[in-house]
This record gives sequence, structure tokens and C-alpha cells, in this order.
Amino acid sequence: MLKFEELKIFLDEKADQYNHPEFIENDPIRIPHRFSLQQDIEIAGFLAATISWGNRKAIIKSADKMLEVMGNSPYDFVLNHSEKDLKEIQDKSIHRTFNGEDFIYFINQFKRIYSQHESLEDLFTVHNPETNFGHAIERFRTQFLGTEKHRSHKHVSSPYKNSSTKRIIMFLRWMVRKDKRGVDFGIWENIDPKYLSIPLDVHTGNISRKLGLISRTQNDWKTVEELDLVIRTFDDKDPAKYDFALFGLGVTKELL
Repeated sequence: MLKFEELKIFLDEKADQYNHPEFIENDPIRIPHRFSLQQDIEIAGFLAATISWGNRKAIIKSADKMLEVMGNSPYDFVLNHSEKDLKEIQDKSIHRTFNGEDFIYFINQFKRIYSQHESLEDLFTVHNPETNFGHAIERFRTQFLGTEKHRSHKHVSSPYKNSSTKRIIMFLRWMVRKDKRGVDFGIWENIDPKYLSIPLDVHTGNISRKLGLISRTQNDWKTVEELDLVIRTFDDKDPAKYDFALFGLGVTKELL
């Protein structure tokens, strides 16, 4: 087991190694990197993050499929699509349990939200004295999904139900983190990166346990908060940079 200073040095080195433009090519973040308009980045990013489970190549392929349907102009499509456009999506297979019906639901929710807000950032504001995005994610869910039950609600996880909400937290890292590496966008200027957490999945969870960063065996919201406490002692201004270290170590199996 590495001591605190040794562990910090090791994770800083790995974060530096993997937080590099080469990371983009094989990661779902390549999907929003096609765009320059903020709303295009947000929509493409949120859709790509939403289907980010399973093989990364398959995720990218499925996200490509969604963008093709949207004419590779997601914001314009959200605002100006026709009923005929939506009918053509209805029976499409998108990605695993995310189907055409879910895709249409998300498009309609985006249209409603963007008719009221310039950016999705408005829906993720963190309030004092909150220390992470837990409550903000739940507020987002309420505004984005509404109160009427729909099958698509299962695709937007809830920290209140003890989900790790890995995909939303990953999306938030993309939008909020600010550095000059060219991977994360950092286009949301009004949210402090200090509130970000590590997107907890099989890779980051297993490596975190191997390094002694967490003791809980489940990959749930309580474990996200457990990891928060440790990671923020290494860097309380940019804790999410360690996602690159933990994920990179997990994918490369460097510590096995």
C-alpha cells in the first residue's frame, strides 16, 4: 500500500499521462468533439454519455448512428424536427436497451428544455452548502424528465436511489473541467470543477479498491462520496482529473 504522498505522486503522473488528446479517439468523448457550437456539444455529449455502457467501440458506433439521424446537426434537429422525422426513428435499434422510443423522448425533452434555457448548464447549478453534484443531478432529473412516468426515465440515473450516476458524472466532467489538454471541454463557465466526482464504473472502482482509496464493495452513490473524500485531499480544485488516472490504469490493466 502506497503512502499518501507516494500515492498522490503516482496518480498525478498517471492523470498527466492519460489526460492527452490521444485519449479522445477511442472514448465516447470523441462524439461531442465533432462540434463547436455549445448546444451541439451538450446534446451530442449527453446522448453519447447516456448510452455509455458496454464496449467503447460499440458506444461510439451507436452514437454515430444517432447523429446521422439528426443530420449531424443535433441542436438544429432538436429545434426543427418534424413529426415525420420522429416516426422514422420510432422503430430504430439504437444501443442495447436504449431504443427509438427513448431517443424520441430525449429529443422532445431537449426541445422543451432549450425553449426555456440557452444551455443545459442552467439545470445543473450547485447550491451552497452542497459539496458535489448529487442534489443538482436530482434537480436536473426533475426538470429534464418531468413527472409523468416513461420508460426512458431509467436511462437517467438518480443519486437519491443510490445510483453512482456514472454516465451523468462523466458528462459533467466533459462540460465543466477546464484545462489546456484538449480532452474535456470546460464550456460551462459558471460551475466550479471542485464539485466534480469520479465517474464510478468497473474500471475506476476496481483500481480505487486496489489502491486503498475506497473500502465499499458496491459501485454506488455512497462509494462515489467515499472516493470524493480521498481524491479531494490530493486536489480539491480539480478532483476529476484523477478519473484519467483510475480509468487509464483500469483499461490498460497496468496494475494487474
